[in-house]
Amino acid sequence: MRKTKILKNPPAFISYASAAGYEEHRGPLGCKFDFHDETDLFGSDSWEKAEGELAHTVLSLALKKGGISEQDVEVLFAGDLQNQCVASSSGLYNFGIPYLGLYGACSTCTEALLLSSLYLETSEGDTIAAAVTSSHYCAAERQFRTPLEYGGQRTPTAQWTATAAGAFLLGRKESGVRITEIMPGKMIDSGICDASNMGAAMAPAAADSVFALFSDEKHDISSFDRIVTGDLGDTGSFFLHELLSKDGIDIRDKHEDCGLLLYDRNAQDVHSGASGCGCSASVLAAHYLPMLEKRELKKILFMSTGALMSPSSVQQRIPIFGICPAVVIESD
Repeated sequence: MRKTKILKNPPAFISYASAAGYEEHRGPLGCKFDFHDETDLFGSDSWEKAEGELAHTVLSLALKKGGISEQDVEVLFAGDLQNQCVASSSGLYNFGIPYLGLYGACSTCTEALLLSSLYLETSEGDTIAAAVTSSHYCAAERQFRTPLEYGGQRTPTAQWTATAAGAFLLGRKESGVRITEIMPGKMIDSGICDASNMGAAMAPAAADSVFALFSDEKHDISSFDRIVTGDLGDTGSFFLHELLSKDGIDIRDKHEDCGLLLYDRNAQDVHSGASGCGCSASVLAAHYLPMLEKRELKKILFMSTGALMSPSSVQQRIPIFGICPAVVIESD
């Protein structure tokens, strides 16, 4: 049976930063972001280049906030939604940090934190690992669906890809907020082929991870102040609650979804909520980690959810596999 892996040397968040675009800044968390650009271009001349600049900006901010040089970072785990993760590679190239590119779709933030923690578990001394994830609404629409100029009608289940990013520097620290446990996610085929209904595609994977974690006798719902999913949105959160209730698990009082926190759905036309690599990354950096540092929260279960698909797989009506890795984050 799958269980969480308890880290013998749990890494601490040395520094972190968040950056966002126009819609994200005018949402409920807008004042919490370290940086925002109301043009969504971040000084670039295309949406795709803008996402690379977004990743560059957020890592620069994390390094500056922590008083850390890029030479002090031993490895960089990073990913985005563009083909072959070109936003991460182009945006982060100039740092000169050894790089491992990741693609876990919208689950990439948790994947990067999980792998950074594993890397540090076997490292010695003052090793620092960086985790960066980003996404851009306009770039994602052009790649996965249709360019904005097309003016296509979005379905009620559709989600708005966040123009946002988060960067995290992990390493040894005497006290602070730490990743204490990790658990990889299983790929789950829910039979969903609709790229405009990712919440339904990801919900079974989130339910599988929650069920696996609570099947371990050392965990129950009371263990956590919050159970945070990445970007299920309204549709996916509904299905998650329904699926878990069949196994007698009710997380409604503890569950929060980053896709429902990022925007005001009554005032912003985002339909089912937010999605994208940058969704959970920016919300973790701007919202949850400060609360853990202030001890307003002591322990959270953080699970970014991902819809594993590509433009060609969607066109061929190949089912969208959901995935949901998890990390336990605690304030010591």
